[in-house]
Amino acid sequence: MDSPPSRVIHIRKLPNEVSETEVIALGLPFGKVTNILMLKGKNQAFLELGTEEAAVTMVTYYTAVTPQVRNVPVFIQYSNHKELKTDSALNQRAQAVLQAVSAVQEGGSPSSAAGESVLTPAPSPVLRIIIDNMFYPVTLDVLQQIFSKFGTVMKIITFTKNNQFQALLQFSDPVNAQQAKLSLDGQNIYNSCCTLRIDFSKLVNLNVKYNNDKSRDYTRPELPSGDGQPPVDPSVAATLSVYGDVQRVKILYNKKDSALIQMSDGNQAQLAMSHLNGQKMYGKIIRVTLSKHQTVQLPREGLDDQGLTKDFTSSPLHRFKKPGSKNFQNIFPPSATLHLSNIPENVTEEDLRLLFSNSGGTVKAFKFFQDRKMALLQTSTVEEAIQALIDLHNYDMGRGHRLRVSFSKSTI
Repeated sequence: MDSPPSRVIHIRKLPNEVSETEVIALGLPFGKVTNILMLKGKNQAFLELGTEEAAVTMVTYYTAVTPQVRNVPVFIQYSNHKELKTDSALNQRAQAVLQAVSAVQEGGSPSSAAGESVLTPAPSPVLRIIIDNMFYPVTLDVLQQIFSKFGTVMKIITFTKNNQFQALLQFSDPVNAQQAKLSLDGQNIYNSCCTLRIDFSKLVNLNVKYNNDKSRDYTRPELPSGDGQPPVDPSVAATLSVYGDVQRVKILYNKKDSALIQMSDGNQAQLAMSHLNGQKMYGKIIRVTLSKHQTVQLPREGLDDQGLTKDFTSSPLHRFKKPGSKNFQNIFPPSATLHLSNIPENVTEEDLRLLFSNSGGTVKAFKFFQDRKMALLQTSTVEEAIQALIDLHNYDMGRGHRLRVSFSKSTI
């Protein structure tokens, strides 16, 4: 590169009829885009970033990975200009696009006519991908390879719905998801087929249980493939938490399928035992009895117990901390119908069905309460409902909402 670093980037050999949005998308992952000038007759554009550092990162990245717009390689270099001065009257459309994209990037919206800023939610880091005209197989690895160009891909879940291959893909940052959507929506993976249809998901975090050919959590390579039975894990304490506040869990060293679980008091322990003994979990009947031990001892300081003992004393998941809590009135035996609460207003029935289906169960019926903050969801079996509760109680739904899941006495 002959020109010294500048926060203005010169982009050449753009395809005909390229849009401002597509050009802005090239710069979005690296920082705020502050100005744009399109030279459509010359198939060129200038992009101004907020800082020189962001521009250096962008040029360095695209030196290693050739950028493409509409599957056409484009050329990027520093401009001789240190800042971009444009005639606002002639460049009105580009400025409007820039303002809209910048507002979404910052989690806001363009200023209204009165000059007041109206906030809108930032896009989710999770994309929902539908593949049309799928004449060739599209694997999880193909998706990871395509989308990782725009940022760190953390998790992918693939599934078939309405005879269409679909996927949920989570980036580490919503901005990366936005840039991928702007660049890839409507593009073909292979020549003339496998067209990507991309939207933002309302989910902000994916729950991946297994690393296999259908799902992958790239942040947790230790996850099982799903072939064997998972061991008893502290997450199983989530089931007991329906009947009381779990204080401590200790998995037995020589018997990894057994655990000691300490509740807040004897009544809660009795309640958990009477409701859960004989239920099926992970394909096995679980046995719950009262222990001769009064407490679960924490390991001595400096002693490594391989993470077999967990202390939940100050857990935010406790349902019964407040005296007189309504949760005391809603203690029911395990059933195939779950009661969901604390649902954000923007989450739809389809979003929740998808979330629970990806937990490994079958959603047989669903019903929102009138205020849409609560719902009933019916699975095929009690075992599926128990598994869904373990996986999804306290699930992060975004906007400060944690999903609350408990067993219901009602049916749909």
